[in-house]
Amino acid sequence: METTLVLLKPDCIADRHVGDVISRFEKAGFRIRGCRMFRPNSAFLREHYAHVADKPFYPSLEAFMLTTPVIALAIAGTDAINAVRALIGPTDSQQAPKGTVRGDFGRNKMINIAHSSDSPESAEVEIRRFFRDDELFDFETPFSA
Repeated sequence: METTLVLLKPDCIADRHVGDVISRFEKAGFRIRGCRMFRPNSAFLREHYAHVADKPFYPSLEAFMLTTPVIALAIAGTDAINAVRALIGPTDSQQAPKGTVRGDFGRNKMINIAHSSDSPESAEVEIRRFFRDDELFDFETPFSA
């Protein structure tokens, strides 16, 4: 089992795709280990996007990410990092195939519904950035009625 971070961006929230996106993860067999809705501030976003904070597009990205709260999900499953990224689709929504989250709901490279971790190392760092240990849960077996 592997856990990855998925961040549902402002367009996902504003356009009311949250349920559709989460449903796709669950239908694909993933488990949600953590879920947190919050409004990030500029300092938090600069830390999360440090790898692009010096790029010319960053001010627009930050302004976009401040428009609504975001939802952070810790999602677990077999090969979760790669499988979740395949389910979400390529970063540029205009290049994403129909049937992927971005291909169905995204608009472009920035307004693209979701962020997901790209490696085990980034997943570990990002999950710790968005969740405390007591906000992550393990489900060995579902309850029975």
